Amino acid sequence: MCEAMAHYANRAAEKLREDGLEAVHLSVLMQTNPHNGDPWYAKHAAVTIEPTSDARDLIRHATALGRAIWLPGYRYFKAGVILSDLRPAGSQGQMFAFPDPVQSATVMAALDAVNARFGSGTLRPGSTGLKRTWSPRQSLLSARYTTRLEEIVRARSW
Repeated sequence: MCEAMAHYANRAAEKLREDGLEAVHLSVLMQTNPHNGDPWYAKHAAVTIEPTSDARDLIRHATALGRAIWLPGYRYFKAGVILSDLRPAGSQGQMFAFPDPVQSATVMAALDAVNARFGSGTLRPGSTGLKRTWSPRQSLLSARYTTRLEEIVRARSW
């Protein structure tokens, strides 16, 4: 579950940087499946953080919150990371920000440059796992009618 939280936080950080935003509020959630007969458990935790789009900070906070709400013995079904209170990157934060925002921006720019050149996921934080043994459930994805010609709906008449 810790790997999943780290992966989701890293992906959220990538999206923040793509859009030139920073998050101030981070929430995590996890729950069991209410329909398979297992005991029901759902928990949510949140924290206000220094405005950031640094994957390392978001992963640190997300995994800490995940550990706080984790209960052993349950088969978890769903987990997520939610970022809110988004603002433009570089907006006024605290006067004595920690870690250094310039260093953070440099490291994340290098990470994004390598991933842009060699493909997404070429470089990623180690906490996201070397080999993912889990995968997000994608059985309910919409068809890509507007981007994939082979997925266009065809009508037939007799």
